[in-house]
Amino acid sequence: MPKKSRTYALWNKGKKVYIGESEDPLKRAEQHTDEGKKFDRVETTSRTMKIENAQNRQADQLQTYRRGHGGRNPKYNKTDEG
Repeated sequence: MPKKSRTYALWNKGKKVYIGESEDPLKRAEQHTDEGKKFDRVETTSRTMKIENAQNRQADQLQTYRRGHGGRNPKYNKTDEG
């Protein structure tokens, strides 16, 4: 059975600070907390889908974010792929 994943966003004080994809966004959010990322909300932004599709959706969401923010990624996204 193919791996499944979803896209998600982390928010802090009303600002999107990370766009990611994971099989388990809430568990991944706990890992982000352990890594020192500061956020106050986790939002799942897609349905469950094949991991390749979720990775493509994440890339699209990052591209859309950059278009509205002067070409910059959210605070915690280090590369254009996430």
